[in-house]
Amino acid sequence: MAWLLDPFEPEFMQRALLAGMLAVLASSVIGTWVVLRGLSFLGDALAHGVIPGMALAVLWGFNVTVGALASAALMVGGVTLVNRRSRLGDDTGVGLLFVGMLALGIVIVSKSRSFTTDVQSLLFGDVLGVTWTDVRLQGLAAVVVLAASVVGYRAFLALSFNEAKSASLGLRPGLTHLALLALIAVAIVSSFRAVGTLLVFGLLVGPPATAALLVRRVWLCMVVAVALGWVAVVVGLVLSYQYGTAAGATMAGVSVAGFFIVLAVQEAVAVARRRGPVLAT
Repeated sequence: MAWLLDPFEPEFMQRALLAGMLAVLASSVIGTWVVLRGLSFLGDALAHGVIPGMALAVLWGFNVTVGALASAALMVGGVTLVNRRSRLGDDTGVGLLFVGMLALGIVIVSKSRSFTTDVQSLLFGDVLGVTWTDVRLQGLAAVVVLAASVVGYRAFLALSFNEAKSASLGLRPGLTHLALLALIAVAIVSSFRAVGTLLVFGLLVGPPATAALLVRRVWLCMVVAVALGWVAVVVGLVLSYQYGTAAGATMAGVSVAGFFIVLAVQEAVAVARRRGPVLAT
């Protein structure tokens, strides 16, 4: 038991635990809609889309969160424009924005004297270095995401399963999609200090995808996703503390590993059922 509890005695580990749990709360709730709508690539692109704004903030010395929000807004606008105006497939436009924003961010950060340190901080985060101010910001973001998910539940649900039906019900699918993108951006921006812009994608998709293997109802999928994400945070922090691994990467890795473990167990059970009982001869 001490092996599990000792890591959380230092205050910085307690902050890391709370920050990780708040990151899961925001990302896994909105991530459920991402998984249901098949928007994982778009979510990954948005995670990279905040890097230029953050890089400018590092270079010019202003608040990184403000820069991330501005960059996220630009990315959401770009995705919306591509979807509406381009004759290319959605994945092509999103892919171009994905690579373009990532490249722009790295170019901007390369002008910094502490290039390696800045890149590592932006991409992989520093959950062990979060402050109480960061935690309060994450709490606010989690409340916004939860409230918007509750208020817009019917619209998000209709859009996830049938866009034409959503329009016929007067739920304005275009506006609903834009609101979903904005909430994804909020979840990503609020979580990047904890797990970084690259690894936040693991929390955005990992727990909801695992939950989707286990339950059918959307609201229950959100609850299970948050629970699985919290388990991944606790296990990831313990492993990181005990074995000296990167905390954010370990949490995200445990989250993704959980999906493949559940998938493998379900497949083994299905194979066993197909074979049926073996009779003794």
